[in-house]
Amino acid sequence: MRSNRPASPVRLALTLATVATISIPMLAQRPQGQHKVTGPWQNTSLSPDERADLVLKELTLDEKIALLHGVGMPTDEPVTPENADSNRGVGYTQGVKRLGIPGIDMSDAAYGVRSSGVNGRYSTALPANVAAAASWDTDAAYEYGKLIGTELRAQGFNMTLGGGVDITREPRNGRTFEYLGEDPILAGELVAKLIQGTQSQNVIGDIKHYAFNDQESGRNIVDVTVDKRAAHESDLLAFEIGVLKGKPAAVMCSYNRVHGDFACENDWLLNEVLKKGWKFPGFVLSDWGGTHSTEKASKNGLDNEQPGWRFFGPKYKEAVEAGRIPQAELDEHVHRILRSMFATGVIDHPRQRFVVDPIAGLETARKIEEGSIVLLKNKGNALPLKANAVKTIAVIGAHSDVGMISGGGSAQVDPIGGNALKPFGQGPTHWLEEIWFPSSPLKAIQARAPHANVKYDAGVDPAAAAAAAKGADVAIVFAYRWESEGMDLPNLSLEKYKADGKEVDQDAVIAAVAAANPHTVVVLESGSPVTMPWVDAPAAILEAWYAGSDGANAVGNVLFGTVNPSGKLPNTFPKSEDDLPRPKIAPPPPMHWSAPSQDGSEPKVPDYGVTYDEGVKVGYKWYDTEKKTVLFPFGYGLSYTTFGYSGLKADAGDTVKVTFTLANTGAKEGAEVAEVYAALPAAAQEPPKRLVGFAKVNLKPGEKKPVTIEIEKKYLSIWDESKNDWSLLPGDYTLMVGGSSDKLPLKATVSLK
Repeated sequence: MRSNRPASPVRLALTLATVATISIPMLAQRPQGQHKVTGPWQNTSLSPDERADLVLKELTLDEKIALLHGVGMPTDEPVTPENADSNRGVGYTQGVKRLGIPGIDMSDAAYGVRSSGVNGRYSTALPANVAAAASWDTDAAYEYGKLIGTELRAQGFNMTLGGGVDITREPRNGRTFEYLGEDPILAGELVAKLIQGTQSQNVIGDIKHYAFNDQESGRNIVDVTVDKRAAHESDLLAFEIGVLKGKPAAVMCSYNRVHGDFACENDWLLNEVLKKGWKFPGFVLSDWGGTHSTEKASKNGLDNEQPGWRFFGPKYKEAVEAGRIPQAELDEHVHRILRSMFATGVIDHPRQRFVVDPIAGLETARKIEEGSIVLLKNKGNALPLKANAVKTIAVIGAHSDVGMISGGGSAQVDPIGGNALKPFGQGPTHWLEEIWFPSSPLKAIQARAPHANVKYDAGVDPAAAAAAAKGADVAIVFAYRWESEGMDLPNLSLEKYKADGKEVDQDAVIAAVAAANPHTVVVLESGSPVTMPWVDAPAAILEAWYAGSDGANAVGNVLFGTVNPSGKLPNTFPKSEDDLPRPKIAPPPPMHWSAPSQDGSEPKVPDYGVTYDEGVKVGYKWYDTEKKTVLFPFGYGLSYTTFGYSGLKADAGDTVKVTFTLANTGAKEGAEVAEVYAALPAAAQEPPKRLVGFAKVNLKPGEKKPVTIEIEKKYLSIWDESKNDWSLLPGDYTLMVGGSSDKLPLKATVSLK
């Protein structure tokens, strides 16, 4: 049961936190783990590869081995000689002080710096990654990454473990909120910009979880089977775009197996595709505990074991000395790590701890959330609310008096002062605990309607909630679905939770409120699609996702029209789980991962597999092909204004250039995401259409703008297994343009050879 004591205002909390950080003066300017050393590798006119080779010549065998592994998880362990220079993050690889090579200090930072409370310097929680995807805004994605990079450095870290881009094959995946949607081109383009933004701050960026980490059920053992054409055209394409355009310094391999081999020792994934096919020059690090061998993992492309040294420590040294691992193989791993450090500037620009600017972070988080909220329904223009006209407002449910939910697991960001459901400032956050940020929708609504009578009901009883809503000018129901790493959702329904010893059925609460008040607005807080048995009843529905540190103000701005919603769905919302390629997730066998045997061998891996026989038909491509009606389609989202499309032209050259006119035909300024899809020639045997390009365009009322979108021919190609490469089939390609995957008013045909 939660406390009835309201959380302190966010900005007051930020002020207190800032004061607290100033009381640690020794941290303000001290470079972390860096000693002034001169050597030819300090010549910044040389390439990162040249500089890495110069350092490599100076290293002893022990120093090389130390760069191949972590020293544990400093955030959870006592200070040791190995981790003493670390920033108490989730992982640390020792540097080489005598040569001026700092350690690699890692933090989970999917949507903000994790465990920052340990350092007494709270960080900004951005809206969840799936919300960033809902913005369809590459500029916003860059700012998202830049803020994370800035706050990592301010905290004292020099490497992020964010960059999640596994596409949504399984929407019940507990980490869907960490990823960027179901389409590989949308996800790849956005993660590339996010990586660029992060690395612009001289922080090592990564992309993860490579690859096919599409469910949490049995994630340490599940064996994924998927044909190589489908793999390249779906999951791998998102990574390919991210790697080639974002240029991350690191790739984190995933826990699962692919075609029988663990991803972190998978020759096809790491060597053939990543390092040879995409010519990735950086290093591959394992997910935490995802290393399973020494010689096989080393040969097949793993460069760095995390968080410890079970396989890439003394065992690795012994294998090198015995000649089972060639010196050249060891040197390649070390070179890749050093090269990444030089390429991102972590050596030339050593870390210095500073105080995080929490107000700047709040503004960025709020703006990104404002561009990510999706207006799913707006019957009779129920929104935006008019503050002067609304006299009574009922705010109902989802702890909306005190806060908004966030996604859990290793992405979890510490809320300033602790969980909003607890008395302010009391109690740390815990693994697999629902964490609520002290960003109160109730207060945000009261601030925007100061003359209205705004009343609150906890929404734990349908009858009581309906009574509170009846007679109000508008009823705003907040509802949520929490998800986290380490679990999959049993279904796509809204959360059923306990309050005062009773189960709260949020679907029943919404239905009761909407029946009592036709002016009901539902605000959803989720990281995945949700089913809506009540969808026809309310007047308006907003998807707010996990909204971040200042989510309530963003939601308030959209509700009252200060901001015109412009988000579009990055994932299809199906009508039910029965419409998914796999209506149920097969439960994994009981897993009792025993300690290694005396000879250090791995325990036997239980049989547990998943076959992606839907192949390339992920998300909307599945529903299109199978002709399944959905609740809300991919790319869908409404606005407080209207848009018109006209004058489509398509020209083929090195790229395919699509030009059209976009007009704001309504009375409010707004942004429209223009989406371009292509239908390939019949010989390609592809789904009916695929997303190939998009642009977010802001328009004033009555304004028209010409829009040009260049489509890379790779995005129109298929993967040819016989050539082991992309192939553009000759024939006619139909290009379709509009504001949603199901509404594409413009069509043009272009012939390609």
